Amino acid sequence: MAVLLPETDARIAPPAACDSMRVGVVRYLNTLPLIDGLAGLQGCTLVPDVPARLIDRLMAREVDVALCSVIDAVRAPEPVLIVPVGMLGCCGPTMTVRLYARTPWAEVRTVAADTDSHTSRALAELILRNRKRAQPTFVDFDHASGALDPGTDAMLLIGDKVINDAPPVAAWPHQLDLGEEWHAWTGLPFVFATWLVRADADEATRARVRTAARVLDHQRRHNAGRIEGIVAREATPHRWPADLATDYLRDLLRFDLDDQARAGLARYLQECHAHGLAPAPAAPADFPW
Repeated sequence: MAVLLPETDARIAPPAACDSMRVGVVRYLNTLPLIDGLAGLQGCTLVPDVPARLIDRLMAREVDVALCSVIDAVRAPEPVLIVPVGMLGCCGPTMTVRLYARTPWAEVRTVAADTDSHTSRALAELILRNRKRAQPTFVDFDHASGALDPGTDAMLLIGDKVINDAPPVAAWPHQLDLGEEWHAWTGLPFVFATWLVRADADEATRARVRTAARVLDHQRRHNAGRIEGIVAREATPHRWPADLATDYLRDLLRFDLDDQARAGLARYLQECHAHGLAPAPAAPADFPW
């Protein structure tokens, strides 16, 4: 099946024909610079889910490539490869990966952790133990259920809910932006999610992934010049103030998996391994797209 690009993306050359590619995506505002425009592509099926569940879809072969939590690159039950055509990261404040606490950080004993991201949960544990000298226990927290134990000392939230459904400051006076804390600690960017593919993918799947990689790379580059238009169309549906969304996508977030981002990823995986949060410190190899 030919993969045809919509008229709005006419500057991007269409890739070669192949079977329909299945792409696991996240639909937070922060992923739009990576995926906006893909829904209009013939031959491209988008499979939306939260980052923490996309690795399961990849392992189950429900998708060919997926935007997964980066810690799942080393935690996955089967080997994976990185498709180096984009990432979701920051170099300083990220705004939407945030810890809230009722007590001073050193007194935190229980953290209700948003189940949407494995990476953010491990980062929160690293920050609390290394930067704040806390010794917390983490428990799963499904924000959609609203079932938070009243005795919980701290809460981790990620994504749009940090902006449109944040807890009241009066009840949660202590707050940390985890991207900002990571940069203050290491001086490096942080990578929250990147594209992954199964290392044992058969040749038909690899052909689809090669096509998907070209499309994802082109779309990310194209969308870099369309931030204001994306915000004008998507800020209200995502319940973001337009000016805040523009600053967020244009100035705070990073989408290119460059050398500095890879250095930040390597340091994160090393820290996770050292603290028993990941089995191996080395990131997987790149998919040879």
